[in-house]
Amino acid sequence: MRTLLALAVIIYLVGVGMALSPTIRSQWTSAPAPELVASVTQELPGALAWPARSVRAIDGQN
Repeated sequence: MRTLLALAVIIYLVGVGMALSPTIRSQWTSAPAPELVASVTQELPGALAWPARSVRAIDGQN
């Protein structure tokens, strides 16, 4: 059971990282650190909700 829970947490965190990847990639070298943190903080709620967006995309409820 612990393994299953650990796997679910790992998959969730990888999904969050993938959702934040475009934001981090676009500002990694061009923006100062406070601006990068501000943009990641702004995108974080949407990144944390990636499972809901994925289910809606599969169902066609975009």
